Amino acid sequence: MRLLLINPNTTQAMTDKVLAVARAGVGEKVELVGATGRFGAAYVASRAAYAIAGHAALDAWANAEGHFDAVVLACFGDPGLDALREICPVPVVGMADASLMVAAQLGARIGVVTGGERWGPMLREFVAARGFADRVASIRTVAPTGADIARDPDGSLALLAQSCTAAVEEGADVVILGGAGLAGLAERMRERVPVPLVDGVLAAVGQAVALVGLGVGKATRGSLAPTPAVESTGLSAPLARRLGGH
Repeated sequence: MRLLLINPNTTQAMTDKVLAVARAGVGEKVELVGATGRFGAAYVASRAAYAIAGHAALDAWANAEGHFDAVVLACFGDPGLDALREICPVPVVGMADASLMVAAQLGARIGVVTGGERWGPMLREFVAARGFADRVASIRTVAPTGADIARDPDGSLALLAQSCTAAVEEGADVVILGGAGLAGLAERMRERVPVPLVDGVLAAVGQAVALVGLGVGKATRGSLAPTPAVESTGLSAPLARRLGGH
C-alpha cells in the first residue's frame, strides 16, 4: 500500500515531522511519500494562507510521481479537501475531517485544541460545514502557532495540556490535538489529560489505510464525480493536464 501525504505549506521540516509520526504509527506495511507545497505560506495560519494552500495541495498532488492508493491531506483545516476528492481517482483523507470522525467514535462531545489564534473562527466554520457543530463542545487555540510548537514541543506541553483540560471542563469527552505541528504530542500528554486524545496525523493515516482496505471506489455521479475537462492558464503543467482530463 502506498500513500501520498501532502503538506500544502512550504516548510519541508513540517513534512518530515508528519512523515516520521505517520511511519511510526503504521510500521513497514505502508509506504508513505511526502509532498511539500511548492508555493504559499511557510505555515497555514490565516484565511489568505489557507486559500493559497488549497491550490498548493492540488498542485502537489498533480506533481507527485507514481501510483498512490490514497492521499492524506496533512494540514489541519484540510485546505482543498473536497477539490482533491473531486479530482483524485483514489480516497482522499483530511486530517481535521478524519480527527472529527475518530473523536466521534470515542465520545459524544468533542474538544479541539490547536496552535494559532486565528484558527478559532476558521475551525468553527469548518466544523459546521462538516456537520459536527452539535458534537463539538469546545474549540480552543493557544497563542503559539503550530510552527512555533513544532520548534519547541517541550516548552508547549504544559500550555497545551492546560487548554485540553479546559476543553474537558467545557464538556469534551475526547480532545483532538489539531495541526501538523502538534503531531506526536498526544502520546506525551496522555497522563496530563483525563480524556482520550486524538493525534490528527495518526487519525488521518489510519483512516486512509482502512479505506484502501475496504476497497471503496471513485464516485461516477454526484458532486465528487470526476472533474469535467477544462482549459486553464498559469497552472503547473501537470495540474493543467489533470484539469484538462489527461
